[in-house]
Amino acid sequence: MYKDRINAGKKLAQQLLHYKNDNPLVLAVPRGGLPLGKVVAETLKTPLDIVLSKKIGHPYNKEYAIGAVSLTNHILNRTVGISEDYLFQEITRIKKNLIEKHEKYYQNVEPQPLINKTVIIVDDGVATGSTLLATVNLVSKQQPNKIVVAIPVASKSAIDRLNASDDIHEIICLQTPDHFKAVGQFYDDFTSVSDEEAIRILENANSNNALVKKTTD
Repeated sequence: MYKDRINAGKKLAQQLLHYKNDNPLVLAVPRGGLPLGKVVAETLKTPLDIVLSKKIGHPYNKEYAIGAVSLTNHILNRTVGISEDYLFQEITRIKKNLIEKHEKYYQNVEPQPLINKTVIIVDDGVATGSTLLATVNLVSKQQPNKIVVAIPVASKSAIDRLNASDDIHEIICLQTPDHFKAVGQFYDDFTSVSDEEAIRILENANSNNALVKKTTD
């Protein structure tokens, strides 16, 4: 059990110290991954950035992921009874939402190049792994040296799915409980992170890093 996301981030950061001199870059999954990502980035003394992806919910249970979408691709867990029309509409809707979020998050900072970096993807927890697999797929296309997934808690099935990915160099997961219902059950305080708070964390984390500031004419 974690007190909150900051507490989880501190515990996670201690397991990532061996990457401190490995040209790391922390990529947080908005919005819940930003508070943890900030702690990890500060500990490793490296910039913080985000990666945008979102799950495709089942038509009769939106919390159950049947796939995920990133800005450039999508993955699907083929499920009987899901119409192609539903999938097309959801993928189109989600991608539009991700484009809007990209424009919002990058008003005052520039995305970091990932090529030849050890990219550490941080989130506050993983239930199914669908969204995170889409994230890994997106990141791998940008030619990082390594991809590391760092999470405080995940279901065992999600870890099994992530372990099957050839793109992931290492998975650091602090807990894989037998009885996993939702990420929030492992936090005393799992208050939602707003877009405004997440953007503030991203900008403040990089306020002293000239390489990520957006230049204006």
